[in-house]
Amino acid sequence: MAHAGAGSDLLAIDIGNTNIHMGLWRGSVWHRSWRARTVTDKMPDEYAVLLNSFLSSADLTEDVIGGVVIGSVVPRLTTAFVELSQRYLGVEPLVVTSRTNTGVRIAIDQPEQAGADRIVNSAAVMALYGGPAIVIDFGTATTFDVVSADGAYQGGAIAPGINLAHDALVSRAARLHKIDLEPPPSPIGKNTIHAMQSGIFLGYVALVEGLIARLKAAMGDENIRVIATGGLAPLFQQHTTVIDTLAPELTLEGLRVIWELNYGRRQKG
Repeated sequence: MAHAGAGSDLLAIDIGNTNIHMGLWRGSVWHRSWRARTVTDKMPDEYAVLLNSFLSSADLTEDVIGGVVIGSVVPRLTTAFVELSQRYLGVEPLVVTSRTNTGVRIAIDQPEQAGADRIVNSAAVMALYGGPAIVIDFGTATTFDVVSADGAYQGGAIAPGINLAHDALVSRAARLHKIDLEPPPSPIGKNTIHAMQSGIFLGYVALVEGLIARLKAAMGDENIRVIATGGLAPLFQQHTTVIDTLAPELTLEGLRVIWELNYGRRQKG
């Protein structure tokens, strides 16, 4: 089965632990993008129906898709989307792993342990911004990834995502309830809600700032560009000065970059 189908558009699929983000690249722009909840026990046929619904809502059909690239941190769904691509789109997808040609060298102790999302983000940063750089991805986990000036993925840090930390606290403390994840009027909380907002939100800002400072110190460069992606990135950027650039589509861009590196630039549709 060929890696390129009849269509000219590229379908990029970012499978995370909480959400699946799909984007359709046409010519030189993201023509459409969609998000769906990650449901690990869904079958390929079910996700095919969902994809068809997304395409139909945009007056598109499966025939427009000429290539598929997948970055996944959910192995069970990796298999499901590979089958979907093969059966419904007639395309053998490119599945990003530590062995894929990404334009970055994986310079960690065990390269096979590098998550696809971290590899893809690093590839996007090198192609779009250049190194050295630090990428913060605010997802189910919050990841910090370091890319050197010569294009090597150096590793980084993984912290529980703020929503995960919030849920864990509420589930284990009988008298604490869910709150809006936003800064309180003052770091000194005068009631339970504001105290939780101070500890969770401002505490998380402090985590981000502290780790960025330590990562920059470890790299010996205070001027490293910090790029943030993920749903909560804009909110955090409003309350810290350590984030230089917001890149909401960074992971999709990385998938596109990797596809083009392996199979050539897509022709305009």
